[in-house]
Amino acid sequence: MSAASEVVRPRAQVHRGTVMVAAWWFHPGILGEAEARRRVLEAWSPGATVWALAGGHLLKLATPCKSAVGAAPGLPLVLASGVLTSAPLSPKERERLAPPPGAVVLVHEGVARMYGPGALRQVDPGAWLDVSEWRRVQVKGLGAPPPPLKVALDPLPPPTRATFGPKVPALAPEAERMLARMAGREVPVVREGFFARLRRALSRRPGDALLTVRREGLFSRLRRAFRTETQGTPGNALAPSRAGWLDRLRSAFSSNAGHTSVMGTGVRVGWFSRLLAGMRGGDAAKASQVSSTHTRPAEPEGPGALEQFKEWMLRNTPLGQLVGRRKGDYLRHLFELFEQGNLDEALRHAIPLGKDPDARAKLALGVPGPREELRIQPRGRSGAAQSFGGGPAVFEALRERYRETFRRLEREGRIDEAAFVLAELLEAAEEAVSFLERHGRFQLAAELAEGRNLPPGLVVRQWFLAKDVERAVAIARRSGVFADAVLRLEKTHPAEAQALRMLWAESLAEAGDWSRAVDAVWPVSSARHIARSWVERGIQAGGPGSEKLLARLALEFADGFGAARDDIQTLLSDETPARAPERLAFATELLRADASDARSALLVPTVRSLMRDEVVEELPSNASLLQQLHALKDPALAALRTDLPTPHVSQRSPWSETHDLPHVRVWMDRSHAGAHAVHDAVVLPGRRVLLALGEAGARLVGPDGRTLASFDVPAFSLVLSAQGNRALALARRGDLWRVSRLDLVERRATRWCDLELDAWAPTYDGERWFTAMRDTVSMVDTLAAEPRSLWRVPEVGGVVLEMAVDAKHLSFLVLHLTPGQDFERLERWTYELEDGPVLRGRADMKDLRETLDALALTPDGEAMGVLIAPTEDEEPGPWPYYVAPIVARRFHRPSRQDGERMGVVLTPSWSVTRFQKGELHTAVLRTVADHPRVTVEFSGTPPQVVRLMEDWCVVHDLLGRVVWLDLHSGEVHRVPVV
Repeated sequence: MSAASEVVRPRAQVHRGTVMVAAWWFHPGILGEAEARRRVLEAWSPGATVWALAGGHLLKLATPCKSAVGAAPGLPLVLASGVLTSAPLSPKERERLAPPPGAVVLVHEGVARMYGPGALRQVDPGAWLDVSEWRRVQVKGLGAPPPPLKVALDPLPPPTRATFGPKVPALAPEAERMLARMAGREVPVVREGFFARLRRALSRRPGDALLTVRREGLFSRLRRAFRTETQGTPGNALAPSRAGWLDRLRSAFSSNAGHTSVMGTGVRVGWFSRLLAGMRGGDAAKASQVSSTHTRPAEPEGPGALEQFKEWMLRNTPLGQLVGRRKGDYLRHLFELFEQGNLDEALRHAIPLGKDPDARAKLALGVPGPREELRIQPRGRSGAAQSFGGGPAVFEALRERYRETFRRLEREGRIDEAAFVLAELLEAAEEAVSFLERHGRFQLAAELAEGRNLPPGLVVRQWFLAKDVERAVAIARRSGVFADAVLRLEKTHPAEAQALRMLWAESLAEAGDWSRAVDAVWPVSSARHIARSWVERGIQAGGPGSEKLLARLALEFADGFGAARDDIQTLLSDETPARAPERLAFATELLRADASDARSALLVPTVRSLMRDEVVEELPSNASLLQQLHALKDPALAALRTDLPTPHVSQRSPWSETHDLPHVRVWMDRSHAGAHAVHDAVVLPGRRVLLALGEAGARLVGPDGRTLASFDVPAFSLVLSAQGNRALALARRGDLWRVSRLDLVERRATRWCDLELDAWAPTYDGERWFTAMRDTVSMVDTLAAEPRSLWRVPEVGGVVLEMAVDAKHLSFLVLHLTPGQDFERLERWTYELEDGPVLRGRADMKDLRETLDALALTPDGEAMGVLIAPTEDEEPGPWPYYVAPIVARRFHRPSRQDGERMGVVLTPSWSVTRFQKGELHTAVLRTVADHPRVTVEFSGTPPQVVRLMEDWCVVHDLLGRVVWLDLHSGEVHRVPVV
């Protein structure tokens, strides 16, 4: 309390008659604590707040109401000049008290006492309610649950031998075992009976004995393993010289054996440690990987500790020669089958090579790996690596045999088998797809291209040639590769390329991207009438690209100049800075256009309008464009060059890059409240604003504040398209969200579907919307009659908390919990959308011990987390926060004071920090270089809601106060809600 220097005893002790009550004061000394609390709860309404004041309870109403003083439940207070008073004060009495804005004047026991804003302490009336006996009941809607999200594209599995038809023989058991070794899987062992072995031995053909796996006795294997052979023995060119068993044993267990630790640290360890690592480390690593399949990033494939122990055994024990002989026999027999021309049997035993075999394949086939140390070996080392006589040469020899087989199968017309050799044995998938297409096997080519994850443009081309248009279009829309696919088709199939181009243009037009739709359809001369209709709709819609379409209408169509004349004259004669960017875009399109009479007629008024904009200080300089227009060899500009000087490039920077401008402050109190609560707001092209008014629907407001259109669908959250002419309106319905589609050009709203949503991206490109449901992230096709998924990531391992997307990137944050539902970790996923989506990053936000209260995320993966509530032992200071950097950005880290709370919103170029202290809500806009530019302050109880984009920032609340900032010019706009 701030007492006046002298006691003020006003004439009137209370208000009389009927007044507009802004607050009630309840005195427990008169009513009793229980009765005072009961009256507070009875008078409470949504938006009201309770404060402790002068030993009583002050209830501030969300909206003043008319009440008779004689029937009031408590002492009524009236808002006068920003001050709450419990009695009418004369000017002299008010002057003596000198209350500041936000103060409370309470007349009690005949004395007027003034309480400043800092003397009030907010109280949570919910703590007065005893709900200890209540039990939460799970409720569900009475209607049928919505059907699960349909999957438009079931992923195709990688092709197998069966994919290439029945003529490709099945894989031989010996080859299956070899492939299992190459993949690091357990090698199947089939025990044959006596009669089976006898029947196979009697029926074998020449050369088959080399592949027979005969089980030898113990002494036979030891005798053959330790048998000494000379180097280069005739008849066995693949066998190397062997060191004695005592030398091998000594080198295996000596401290200077030259091995490194299993973990690859380069630290020499003893034989016992290496043995333990081989016997224990591999299984532990494998168990860890299996247990975290859905929660941790997959580790790259490679030989584990157990495989490394196997390799050590092969190099340093008699087992090496035994395995080497087996592998040598296998490959020798495979070469003989190719040389004999027995292709069917050779293909049964052939194994894929790959362009760059991995470590497991090298270990399985005995290809030498890199040396662990560069020193001369006085004695040759035994083992599988040397038994192949120069491993890379073996691979090259096999590759040449496979090439010869492919050419022979092609000559014989065995197309599917030849494609199998290319795709499976040589792993030349793109060459196999081209080969199949050349021979008319379009379906198999498409399946192979998609199954082998070839470039999406190639996949779309193959499915389109295979006449599966629906799948081709779905893949093209998912990966955004229409242009690439059309370019691939135009070289060989122009008719199909034109058909796909039309589908591409229709998809863009349906998404509201009229400018790109016209660009896509323009090469099709027979579709000029369609392009004309899209040009007109794009001009009507406004937004990015509408000026380009206006210039195109005037220059490219015979009657277009007359149709566009009025719109062009309105644009060029407008002197307001608001339309300067539109004039700049129109002039840029004129500069790119070919010379014509229409262009000559437009050049002079366009240059004059640009010269007029050039002298406006708050606009960025367009002198560079003016210089290029002056340089045009057009007769219409001859006189203008004589009259006007050549413009010089100015060093003037736009508002967003100028840091020495004065700080902008915006203040709004309760008197600025609107007629409806605003739950969300977005800025559209042409300075229009779309408001989400909850159950009252959505409203489109013009730049002058007039209502342009109303949409009769519930709207609590808005998802805006990149072009600004489409939007999705969301409203919660129990466990579901009702999604409606808004066409802001036709001004039409339609209910679309009910979806189960946990998180969603706040923007979309007009057709693809990223959402999260349970532990699955999906790309939803918003153009389909019923929702369907074009792409998804199932089982991300936790709950998705935040999502952000732009034209190039998608990022989301996943919260992982322990089995006891406690915080475990927070993980960030980042995808690249071009030719994808392709996962580019997945990492934990380290050093976090608990869930953060506020999260912010940029599309390229920059994340900031804030812990609002401090712990008991924490001293006042900076907020605990976390930044996961992707690029070099500097984010503001404000200091915390008592009673303040915080939130943060990020974009790649801007950040907004939100504060709350008492009834004062503050939002501070800063550049990425940490320069504060704008501060927006609201007084009242509802918190601020901030919507931040690269071009604009909106701040609003449930009292219907809306302010938006143009981040290019720095202009502040207030939006009335009536």
